[in-house]
Amino acid sequence: MAEFVAVGIDIAKHKFDVAVLLGAKCRNKVFANTAVGFEQFLMWLRALTPEPVHVCMEATGGYAEALALHLSRAEVRVSVVNPFQIAKFAQALGTRNKTDQQDARTIARFCQTQQPAPWQAPSPQLQHLRELVRRLDALLGLQRQELNRLALSSPSTRASIEAVLRVVDEQVRLLKSTIAEHIDRHPGLKAQADLLDSIPGVGEATIALVLAELPPTALRCVRSADAFTGLAPRQFQSGSSVKGRSSLSKQGSPRLRKALYFPAIVACRYNPVVKLFYQRMLQNGLTKKQAVCAAMRKLLHLIVGVLKSGKPFDPSLHNLKSA
Repeated sequence: MAEFVAVGIDIAKHKFDVAVLLGAKCRNKVFANTAVGFEQFLMWLRALTPEPVHVCMEATGGYAEALALHLSRAEVRVSVVNPFQIAKFAQALGTRNKTDQQDARTIARFCQTQQPAPWQAPSPQLQHLRELVRRLDALLGLQRQELNRLALSSPSTRASIEAVLRVVDEQVRLLKSTIAEHIDRHPGLKAQADLLDSIPGVGEATIALVLAELPPTALRCVRSADAFTGLAPRQFQSGSSVKGRSSLSKQGSPRLRKALYFPAIVACRYNPVVKLFYQRMLQNGLTKKQAVCAAMRKLLHLIVGVLKSGKPFDPSLHNLKSA
């Protein structure tokens, strides 16, 4: 395998910290998380080393995607990995300090030793769907805020809030229609949407968000999907005497966890596989909240199953006694 210089990036909303491993030395620099910052980073990196580079960063919300796309277009090898992997790697290294600069160094060392797979840029139609879905999510958040304000408003502000709500309501309606038309217009997306629609509990809004947010790498196996969404269980144990209940890692995509919560509640009532699984979790001593979280993970596995197999959901293929 060709030699490369490992580069770790700890990215946040407004800036990103870079660590470049050059032999025994590490060079650090901070750039603005903007298009200008991306170009400045590339210029600095090219001046720093003529060697091929491998850039690695965490899949943190939507912050990493724009930079990864910029680097990919510049033909720079880039990997976007689950934060849970980096956290486990840092734990294995015994890293104690928690700073942006130190995190970037840890990611660079992860890149150097683990050599993660390169990131694959989403197709143009998938990028467009993601933009539409995220815009809809933002408008729905604004809609909820204005409805809350309306409930507490006085006569002097009610008219203004109602005017804003009329505009937002119309934009929400238009975006939902645009998303549906976009999916119907692309055969690949339409086929996947039909597969997801066969799962009881998975509705139109969830289908669009899953198609937009769940990358192909998360469909390799259910463990990859668990890690990407942050639904992988995390065990707490110390020695042989201190044990605690497992909980969700919550290191992955908050958008997908949020999107699966209410569908899982519906699936606990109407999806035969998820329903029996949920009931068994309650019998095993989990609280209702914990059982719903387990049901979210089960529903995610069904989603991965139909997308990987290309076949609609069929409860008869599942052993309901051990579901």
